[in-house]
Amino acid sequence: MKRFLIIAFLWLPLLCFAGSATAETFTCLACHSAMQGKIRTEGNALIDVNVDADRYAKSVHGGFDCVTCHKQFHSNPHEPAKTGDVSKDVASLAGKISRRAKVDAVALAACTQCHSDIYEAWQESVHGKNVMNSKEPDGAVCTDCHGSPHYITPKGAAASPINRKNIVKTCGECHEREDMAKKYNMGTHIVEQYEESFHGKKYILGHQNAPTCVNCHGSHDIRKWDDPKSPVAWANRTQTCGKCHKGATRKFVTAFTHKPIGKDNPIPYYFEKGLIVLLLSVFAFIVGHVILEAFSEIRDRVLRKGKEDRHE
Repeated sequence: MKRFLIIAFLWLPLLCFAGSATAETFTCLACHSAMQGKIRTEGNALIDVNVDADRYAKSVHGGFDCVTCHKQFHSNPHEPAKTGDVSKDVASLAGKISRRAKVDAVALAACTQCHSDIYEAWQESVHGKNVMNSKEPDGAVCTDCHGSPHYITPKGAAASPINRKNIVKTCGECHEREDMAKKYNMGTHIVEQYEESFHGKKYILGHQNAPTCVNCHGSHDIRKWDDPKSPVAWANRTQTCGKCHKGATRKFVTAFTHKPIGKDNPIPYYFEKGLIVLLLSVFAFIVGHVILEAFSEIRDRVLRKGKEDRHE
């Protein structure tokens, strides 16, 4: 009886998933929803073997069979040899990103089956070229921004890493790392500098129209600033800024950078100082006006009382 209860408890998370899961997916999750801990693969990658069946069911991929992405696996992955139907396109792409995807390159390349346009844009981006051309093991791929493919949620979901409230933090996972900045000759403390800018301060205050990283740099097709096709290239900045600031000029767009407000970034620096002086002047005028008004009222009452006493 005790053994029966233990087995029933392990299968309980799958009951809510059983209605939409296929036999193959149900078979995989029967073990992986109960398994705990991590294992090290042949490629020396440490992976978590647990898959939360409930979270997977609620994700955007919840209706997919496991073998839709994990094509090298059969419904029984513990057979002596891995089998599966891997197309030439997916196999070729998996070979190009294998250095980055140490766990299952085929599964990562399988994203192109449904997201071919996005994958093509990514391949032309600075992130994609870093992985595919330079063969770097730390270039950004789908899972770095969207999270685990088992738990990807729509960008409108509060928990999504690409939600507007989380996107700056997500980008900062790589761009705040000093080792990455040094390796790729990028600026350091990018997020900190963004938060010190006008855009960043509005973003922190919750302004819905404050631009984030993706508004200026793009998302899947991010390019280096000196790439002619980059939205932040000098030739394109007036158009990019003009989406929010109508009539933006070349002089206007030079004021917007990642640099924190300081003397090396004079336009916003002195503009901020001017606003501070204006604000303090307004408060000084209000306080001075109140003091003078109070003094006038006291003086009138004292004089009026003196005149009344002399009249009596």
